[in-house]
Formats: sequence, structure tokens, C-alpha cells
Amino acid sequence: MDNLHFLGDKILEKKYEIAKMVHTNRIADLKETKDVNLTNEEIIELRANFISYFGQALMSKTDQKTIFDQIVKWAKESGEFASNLGISLSEALEDTTYYRKFIWEALKEEIINHSMPTDTIFELITIIDPLLDKAVFAFSLTYVNIHQETLKKAKSAFLELSVPVVPITKGIAILPLVGEVDTERATLLLEETLKKANELKLSHMLFDLSGVMIVDTMVAHQIFKIVEALSLLGVKTILIGIRPEVAQTMIQLGIDFSQITIKANLEQALLGLNLTIDSLE
Repeated sequence: MDNLHFLGDKILEKKYEIAKMVHTNRIADLKETKDVNLTNEEIIELRANFISYFGQALMSKTDQKTIFDQIVKWAKESGEFASNLGISLSEALEDTTYYRKFIWEALKEEIINHSMPTDTIFELITIIDPLLDKAVFAFSLTYVNIHQETLKKAKSAFLELSVPVVPITKGIAILPLVGEVDTERATLLLEETLKKANELKLSHMLFDLSGVMIVDTMVAHQIFKIVEALSLLGVKTILIGIRPEVAQTMIQLGIDFSQITIKANLEQALLGLNLTIDSLE
């Protein structure tokens, strides 16, 4: 049996011992613990499985691809688990330090006890370190991808909630617009207002701008697009609630809303449609 095969066998033999040392020291150094819905025994089992890959790699030098694939699979699953649990990437990657430390400590003990040559150490480095680096890369990539996807879904949900077309009576709905309008939100505004106008069979859309603090040329352009698109569906748009400071900015920018119906507030808009707030209650 050559030295690497012998050391790989020892890693497999001591995998639970190493896993317990990794786990114990990791927990001791954590500033905050998360509820992972796993017992200590289950976590140690997962750690031991990961450690076993290094033992297998030392015992079968010629089959490194299989070991790499197993490492990548383990790292991806762990990255997904950590991301879904809300553990920060920097905190999750701290595990690598503990694995590296205690795997090498176990190897060092055997190397000293059996007076192995320096060449063996260099061979170990060329096998152990690339495996750990591969695990870190796969873990990080999976974590970041899932995290970005989660943020994307959250932003999408937020944007959808930011376009609340509210029907107030048959054929009439109000869209209270609040906050800034960027390109992405403007696109969603156009899509959602057209969709809702068609679904609700609207004749009038009241566009409430009282929650908009700034109207620049881009925002004005998007409003014009929405008004024009709604008109093609036979829906008349009424702008309400333009703030005094916003009106001043629009004049300074030379924005022309003369072709669009504008009312000071909801009550005036409804009166113009022969409705009153009381009649809607």
C-alpha cells in the first residue's frame, strides 16, 4: 500500500472524528446560530460524508473526475441549503477553514507517526487543496445564483404590488402611483394598466400622481405612452393629484399635458364623470 492510499484510508477511518472536531469548533466560534432543522448527529453525518471524498481522492488518484463531481454535487446542495436558510456567504465559507485545518491535522499526525517523506506532503497538497477550492467555488456559485434569483423574485413581487389598479365602480378604476418611476417599473406600469383595463372592461382610468415626488421627462414620456395605449383600447385617462412642486418642475421642463384631462383630486374627477364619493359608498 503506498503512502497516499494509506493516508486516504486513515481519513475514511477518522472521518467522524474529524467531522466532530469541525462541528464542535465551528459551533464554538459562531456569533449566532441558525435553526437548521437538523440534529447534531445529522450535521456530523453530512460533514463526515464531505470529508470522506478527500479520503477517496487519496485512495484513487486516477479517478479524480468522479471525486470532483461528487464534491461539486455536495457543494451545490450545501450552497442551496445555506442560501435558503439565510446564512451569509462569508459565514458559510468559514466552514472551509475548519475542514482544511482538521483534515490536515489528521494527515500530519499520520505523516509524523510513519516518518513519511516530503514528496508525500507535496502530493497531498496537489490533491487536497484543489478539491477544497473546487468545493468553495461550486458552493459560492450556487449560493450567489440562488440569492440573486430570490432577490429577483422579491423585486418582481414588489413591482407588481406597486401597480395597484383598483376598480371603484363599473368601468372606472384608479391607479395610485407612489414613489419613483424607473425604466423597469415604467414598463411594468404599461403592461399592467393595459391588462387590467382589458380585464375590467374600463371606460376611464384615474391616474393618481399625488404620491409621485418627481416627474422628469422620462416619467412624463412613460405617462404619455400609457395614456396613448389606453386610448387605443377606448379608455380615457384622467390625471389627478399632481403636487404643486411637481407642477412647477413640469412647467420648467416644458412638459405639455394640455391634451390630457387633469383634475386636482379624486372628488373633482368623479364629479366630471357625474359621480360622487358618496354614491360609491
